[in-house]
Amino acid sequence: MKPDILMIEDELNIAEAVRFILTREGWQLALHHDGEGGIEAIRDLRPRLLILDLMLPNRSGGEILSELRADRDAALAATPVLMLTARGQTGEAMAQADAVMAKPFANDELRAQVRRMLG
Repeated sequence: MKPDILMIEDELNIAEAVRFILTREGWQLALHHDGEGGIEAIRDLRPRLLILDLMLPNRSGGEILSELRADRDAALAATPVLMLTARGQTGEAMAQADAVMAKPFANDELRAQVRRMLG
């Protein structure tokens, strides 16, 4: 089954917590744990929403987002992106994301943001 959401997050405790929170709401969630292969996972899974950590091993979330936004496939390039950052992080990637949340975040805040982005 095609996931509603793809999360690319290297902190396993955060990834599993988000999976638990969002699957209880009925969304299908796939996880990818580092920047390497991230854009390929997006192309393969074609999620309705991408939750992307800014700081990833092997390739940053900012690099993945820039490549996604430049993709020749317009539908893929327009995939909504929720960027997760550590408090105080800034950068160009924030401007390309559809929404930004600082870690740590409240469960209710995450659910509300995903609902807004997925409709």
